[in-house]
Formats: sequence, C-alpha cells, structure tokens
Amino acid sequence: MPVNLIAPEASSLLPVDGVWLGCAEAHIRKSNRKDLLVMQLAAGSHVVGVFTQNQFCAAPVLLCKTHLASGEPIRALLVNTGCANAGTGEDGLSRAKLTTEALAKSLNLKPQQILPFSTGVILEPLPADKVIGGLPAAIADLKQDNWLNAAEAIMTTDIVAKGSSRHIMLGGKQIAITGISKGSGMIHPNMATMLGYIATDAVVSAKALESIIHYAVNKSFNCITVDGDTSTNDSLILIASNLAGNDEISETSAEYIVLRDALTEVAIELAQAIVRDGEGATKFITVRIEGGHDEGECRKVAYAIAHSPLIKTAFFASDPNLGRILAAIGYAGVEQLDVNVLKLYLGDVLVAEHGGRALAYEEAQGVAVMQQPEILVRVDLGRGSANCTVWTCDFSYDYVRINADYRS
Repeated sequence: MPVNLIAPEASSLLPVDGVWLGCAEAHIRKSNRKDLLVMQLAAGSHVVGVFTQNQFCAAPVLLCKTHLASGEPIRALLVNTGCANAGTGEDGLSRAKLTTEALAKSLNLKPQQILPFSTGVILEPLPADKVIGGLPAAIADLKQDNWLNAAEAIMTTDIVAKGSSRHIMLGGKQIAITGISKGSGMIHPNMATMLGYIATDAVVSAKALESIIHYAVNKSFNCITVDGDTSTNDSLILIASNLAGNDEISETSAEYIVLRDALTEVAIELAQAIVRDGEGATKFITVRIEGGHDEGECRKVAYAIAHSPLIKTAFFASDPNLGRILAAIGYAGVEQLDVNVLKLYLGDVLVAEHGGRALAYEEAQGVAVMQQPEILVRVDLGRGSANCTVWTCDFSYDYVRINADYRS
C-alpha cells in the first residue's frame, strides 16, 4: 500500500478559472475504468512543458514539442492511459495526429492547439479509434471541478490518485493552483517524471512561466526515483489561464517568488506522492546529501544511494546492512572523495565516520530507524556547502510481481 498517502477529497482540489476537465471510459486497454482525459483551456492561456530526455521518446512527446514550437496558442490537452504509443515509429505519430485532429474538430480548434499525452505499455499501437470514440463523452463531461476524476483517469499502476491544491494572494487577488500527476513505476527523470499537469489562474507572462517550470521541476520531479528507469513518455505541463485579475507577473515582479514557490510546493507534493505510491513500496526514503563542492556531485551520491537495489531491498527488510550505503557513496563518481571526513547518518543516528563504523553506533539503533515507514538517510561529504535532496522508496516482493504481471 502507498506510504502515508491517501487520495485527495474532490472538494480539496480547487477549480481553476479557465480550465475545464472531462473524462471518459474509452476501453483503451481495460473496460470499466476512466482512461481518457480532455482538458480545455480558456483563450489567452499560457502553456509550457518539459519532457523526457529518453531518446526513444514517444510519439505524443514528439507531437507536443512540435505543437508548442508552432506558435499557436495551446487550447486543449488530450491524455490516454493503457497505451504509451512509444516505440511505434511513423505509424504511432500518425495515430497521435489523428486523435489531435479529431479533438480539434470537436472543439473548433487547430490540431496544433492540442497537446497529446499517452501512458501505458510501450511498443504497442495506439487504438486511435477508441480514443476518438471516447471524445464525445469526455467533452460532454467538461467542468472546472473535475480534478479528482481527471487524476483517476490518468492512472496506470498507481494505487492512489494524486492531486495537490492551494490558494495564495497576489496583488490583493486570490489565486488558485491545482495539479495532478500519475506515476508509480519506471520512475527516474532526466527532466520530469511520468505525467503531471499543474494549472493556475494567475496572470503571468509566458517567459516567467517558462522560468518557473524549470525551477519547479529541478526541485521536485528531478529529485525522485523509484527504480532508476526513465520513461519514454515523461511530461510535465504548467498552465496559466491568466484570468485571476492580478497585475501580470514577470520575472522581475515583486511577487514572482511567491508564485514560483507556491507552484514549486505543489510540484513537490505531486512528485513525492509518486514515490509514496511507488510500485510495491513500503518505505518512503529521503536521501539528503550535504557538504558537497557543488550540487552536481551531491546528486551523484544521492542517486547512487537511491538507485541501488541492494540498499532498497535492505530497507524493505528493515536490515541495517549499511555498508551498502558506504559502497554506493564510494562508486558514485565523486573525484578525490576523502572518506575519512565523511559522515553517514540514519535518521539522527551517526552510523559511520573516520572511514568506518561510528564507535557509538549499535545495530539496534539502525533496526529501530529502518522499521519506520519514513526514513532519512543523511550524508555529510565534508567538502563544501552544496546540498541536495532526493526521494525514493524501497524494493519489495510486490515490485517484482507488479512488473512481472504488467501486461497480463
């Protein structure tokens, strides 16, 4: 079961003026489940996105990039689960185009104003006829207070729908921010993770929105890993409908930081929810690296720890086989690392220093920490002032079972 994560209440996900969401059961892979989402955006909305750096990126990712670069204002998003439409070549691109053309016709838009997204099994053809067949029901369902249904409609192996929302004040105007994400396995970004959509009604320039998404993703979706596999379909979209009535926020506005930080908080909640709902997860693990020369080497160490199957299986077993962590630090690729000044903590317990086991450390202390559902691993490299934080989960028997049975 997910680690300290429950689905949000529908009423807790705030409507965003200028964003309508509609869901349908298109029977793309399974019957009797929501698997199609349409998001319609008000005229004048700004939309920015970041995408997977996997070079085998999916057809909808390619099409999204093309449509965002076209200069046409984005007015709708189309999301399907059940089929990733990745590893499908020109045929996959043609099928993705068919779905955007059909939605564009239904909404009286140009195809370039539609962003398509797919998630599910790789190397299988998108059933475009089923996606198109589900569009009338999704369009009929369009409404602003439909975020929870939307979160459920984009799930694959997720157990819990993921959403986050809040109000902030900008220039005396109340601003709504709401986001949803999906992801449970194949989680390790080079930029974003799986699918995420965050919207606000704040009035913000396109340039400022572009700056915000890169800041937010590097503090959130770029800091999580479940299994070290980067998906072919990872996408994060940030939308500003520009209807809140505040003075336009630019990068030099006094309230830019307020908006940036609020959007980043939502992104962090959504990213952490993906890890908490990691396939088969029983532990939520925070890996914090301090005292590095720069953030880059801190990330090397953090991901060496967070990716290691040996470390993740030890956490599942609550086995303080903590030499595995030292080994990961050692092979992380930090040049001229002085292991004699490094310190390793498990929770508040000092485990290793001076190149070996801390004299006061007892294994019972490690067992006590590792039995908790939320665990902090902290490493002080003793080399500088840089730091980073990464979130991961353990590997359980269920991770193997879920992925062995994924296509059945």
